[in-house]
Amino acid sequence: MGRFLKKGNDGFRAVRNGEYVDKSHLIEIVNATLNTERQFTCVSRARRFGKSIGAEMLYAYYDQWSADKDLFTDLQIISSPSFSCHFRRYPVLYLDLTDFVTRYNKSENIVAHIQSDVIEELKEIFPDVQYRANGNLSDTLYAIVSQAHQEKFIMIVDEWDAILREWPEGSEASEQYINLLRGLFKSSNAKSTFAGVYMTGILPIKKYKTQSALNNFHEYSMVQPGLMADCFGFTAEEVHLLCAKHHMDYNSFAEWYDGYQIGGCREMFNPKSVMTALYNQYCDSYWANTGTYDTVATYIRMNFGGLKEDAVRLLADESCSVDTTSFQNDLNVVRSKDDVLTLLIHLGYLSYDRDSGTCRIPNREVAIEFKNAIVSDTGWETIANAIMQSERLLTETINGNSGAVAAAIDSIHADNTSILQYNNENSLACVLTIAYYTAKKNFMMIRELPTGNGFADIVLLPRPTSKQPAVVLELKYNHSAETAISQIHNNHYGEVLKDYVGDVVLVGINYDKDTKRHDCLIERWRKEE
Repeated sequence: MGRFLKKGNDGFRAVRNGEYVDKSHLIEIVNATLNTERQFTCVSRARRFGKSIGAEMLYAYYDQWSADKDLFTDLQIISSPSFSCHFRRYPVLYLDLTDFVTRYNKSENIVAHIQSDVIEELKEIFPDVQYRANGNLSDTLYAIVSQAHQEKFIMIVDEWDAILREWPEGSEASEQYINLLRGLFKSSNAKSTFAGVYMTGILPIKKYKTQSALNNFHEYSMVQPGLMADCFGFTAEEVHLLCAKHHMDYNSFAEWYDGYQIGGCREMFNPKSVMTALYNQYCDSYWANTGTYDTVATYIRMNFGGLKEDAVRLLADESCSVDTTSFQNDLNVVRSKDDVLTLLIHLGYLSYDRDSGTCRIPNREVAIEFKNAIVSDTGWETIANAIMQSERLLTETINGNSGAVAAAIDSIHADNTSILQYNNENSLACVLTIAYYTAKKNFMMIRELPTGNGFADIVLLPRPTSKQPAVVLELKYNHSAETAISQIHNNHYGEVLKDYVGDVVLVGINYDKDTKRHDCLIERWRKEE
């Protein structure tokens, strides 16, 4: 069994032996590109979104030496007319670039090692071909196709950007690697050598100024997923079926792992986290093992103009505008707030709404990592302090200590006036969401919960395991706390808690723009069945 050819089906068979969500229609999408002008495909997804599983599936399907039909007989692709046209038809060259990065740790000659290792195996498998002396990988593949009288190659490159993530722009290794890819896929022999190429990685293809380094590739990404949108994660329907099968609560999964909008698919789940929660029988944040908050902190610490304000709004469950067009698709070339936000979209920390051009934190799991990043070592002490003190603020609120609540919010306001323009109820709601941030552990925090006659600005709805009362906060700018409380009563906000029975804390908060102080009024009543 080879490393790059004839590698067998162990990878995809291991996936099929476990819980598997059928994404085999990816094969049909790729089949339609083979031997066409769109034969070069690059799919970039965040970590934990099934890149390698898709690559292993394609290998198991196309490879003329290894493919087993039993791996596909119960999948969607079996009913496609294209299934038999391309099944087991091609020699498939499979490269996982992370293997080379590990093997040749920080060697500037890594590209030479890649070529020599792959060429050596090709010559072992095709010994009767006359090879060009000192030929490169492109020459070697072309010689095999032109002399061995067989189908053109399918080439699958997993983690294609691993080298560019390790060697920054301008390094000898990165330049040699880009030249290797150009030599393989943009040479005059490329279409004669490859029936199709499928590359997958974390980032889209590197840009030079505004031009892709490989502009003949058709790209699918977290920003522009195209026809592959529902291949990028699990749909709500798929997670419903998984939860029913494993007797788990779908709503908990939606809170923790839903929230990604990928193209036209507006309810997409993080697949790795869903599967981990199913195996563990418990919803939690499973990003901790990937060192995620260090990654987030690295980029938000850059503190480009407006980035801190956007980070606060993101933590407060708001959306932020983002221009995704300037990012150079390089972890080492981040030059603006928009670059940071775009990078976090590609890394899976933000969800992107292409229609509105906005991004937001998708779910509870990612929100935890954002919070950890903010309170770690970003230098944003005022925001971190507000988050760290929020447990005490919640206690004072539930205990009805209106003076302490007003004083705490005064302090938070004073500390953060340089971040948010504090001149309307929305800005007040944003800061208060941060002030009550740790309440999310025991409460569902809902911004602008719809009611019969208006909106409650913030509602804290206790989780089933919590013994705390519900909290309804009404916010006013340049009115009075009494006005806020009256609005709660007049709009019958308690009616939206129709499935909730127990104590409800009503909190009216007003900010006076002249005195720059808050006043607070707290009432408590009980909602019966």
